[in-house]
Amino acid sequence: MTTASAPPALVGVIGGGRMGAGIAQSFAAAGSSVTVVEHDAAAAAAAHDRIAASLRLAAERGGLDPSAARAAADRVTAVTSVAELPHDSELVVEAVPEDAALKAGLLAAAEQAVAAQCVLASNTSSLPVTQLAAALRRPARFLGMHFFNPVPVSTLVELVTAPGTSEETLTAATDWTRALGKEEIVVRDSPGFASSRLGLALGLEAIRMVEEGVAEPAAIDTAMRLGYKHPMGPLRLTDVVGLDVRLAIAEHLHTTLGESFAPPRLLREKVSRGELGRKTGQGFYAWN
Repeated sequence: MTTASAPPALVGVIGGGRMGAGIAQSFAAAGSSVTVVEHDAAAAAAAHDRIAASLRLAAERGGLDPSAARAAADRVTAVTSVAELPHDSELVVEAVPEDAALKAGLLAAAEQAVAAQCVLASNTSSLPVTQLAAALRRPARFLGMHFFNPVPVSTLVELVTAPGTSEETLTAATDWTRALGKEEIVVRDSPGFASSRLGLALGLEAIRMVEEGVAEPAAIDTAMRLGYKHPMGPLRLTDVVGLDVRLAIAEHLHTTLGESFAPPRLLREKVSRGELGRKTGQGFYAWN
């Protein structure tokens, strides 16, 4: 894998939650100046604190020099409006929840705020990139950049091209992915892309097995870890991703790809009880 000479100088990230903060941290650690957009001042401050704390933790664990971690945190600015994105940003990544209307509206607003040459990207894990591109005046400068959780240590980025995505845009996204020390795969826009479609199929089948009493969650996960060398079993991964997120993706793929992606009853029940996984302390496992 060839590493690009430099990341984009100015990056915007719309959304400062777990994924957005991780994307911002990765670019800041690589040398970019990053502007994170949140919906109000409290959320913006929380996003900045989240990124700074994660950079400190990376330094404590030896993954980053302490002075480099401080410098990276200093390169992060949090604002409360897409209109505050630097006009000369080279890349803006949208990383808000999987709501097509919300994403399309924010991407269109970002396009108004930045120069024509800026690349816009969505971190969507399943929504059609072609549908999001339809909201833009310059769809050739748009693609999906699907990062994986936790972003700072995950080495994969799934680049998803719409029919109108230009080769120049894909080349720039590829170079920037490599500048982060990550590896890209390029996928044509299709429901669930490659990663979500395959990962969800395994996760839903594991949930059905629990529902049917085939085995306990830990046994199913151990089977995949030891038998197939997966770093994490599908049920523990579902807890990490969030059961609500998995349900939303399953509902979308059920609509577009058919019955094999029908959400299991157990998944719906857990989400309705608020058992969303690690973020709520209970999913298929208890989390402290």
